[in-house]
Amino acid sequence: MKLFILASAAAAVSCVNAFTTSTAPLMGRGLRRSSATSAAINQHSRCRSIVTTLKMSQEEMDLITMDADERMDKTISNLAENLSTIRTGRANPNMLDRVEADYYGAMTPINQMATISVPSSQQLQIAPFDKSSVADIEKAIIYAGLGFTPTSDGNVIRINIPQLTEERRKDLLKQCKQIGEEAKVAIRNIRRDCVDSIKKMEKAGDLGKDQALDGIDAVQKTTDDHVKVVDNSVAKKENEVTTL
Repeated sequence: MKLFILASAAAAVSCVNAFTTSTAPLMGRGLRRSSATSAAINQHSRCRSIVTTLKMSQEEMDLITMDADERMDKTISNLAENLSTIRTGRANPNMLDRVEADYYGAMTPINQMATISVPSSQQLQIAPFDKSSVADIEKAIIYAGLGFTPTSDGNVIRINIPQLTEERRKDLLKQCKQIGEEAKVAIRNIRRDCVDSIKKMEKAGDLGKDQALDGIDAVQKTTDDHVKVVDNSVAKKENEVTTL
């Protein structure tokens, strides 16, 4: 344990010793405590309060670091979803995850409006649950900026996945880097929020300096670990995009 906690604990033990060794037991009603007894009791109470406060503060800081880890994990999950929408020359239903169409006045992900299948490595097939939404889904795909040209027979929409040109590969690589950078910014913002919370606890006297530094170090380690995951995920996707 850190010196701050040890000092407080030592003070509490000192109080207990003073109370149990230097004061005589009180018996009967109407007896007044001596000044030494009252001082020992008061000091003991103060020390118990300090130790309890430190324990609660440590638990609060642990919750802050756990929250940071959970929020950063969610950012990694979002990163994976966003990267999966970038096409690599082979058909994949995830390519359409970010496409939304107007459905009775509400923008709705088309994967909630239709069944998306892969009949071949170079083709996607979209079968809307509501056939009246075919035109809206087709329009949404065209304007999504994915480079797709969908065709439909009024019931089913088909997308032939063209081979990536060199120019298109460069555009996709830029998208990969942008998605990765957005994830890093989100992770660093989480780090900033958690560090600020720990510093406020230290300033308020709820944490010792060493405790606060340990908490900040833990948040930084979590940050570094998640940034590394981002870099590895983006590098893997970039390799898929550049592989012919």
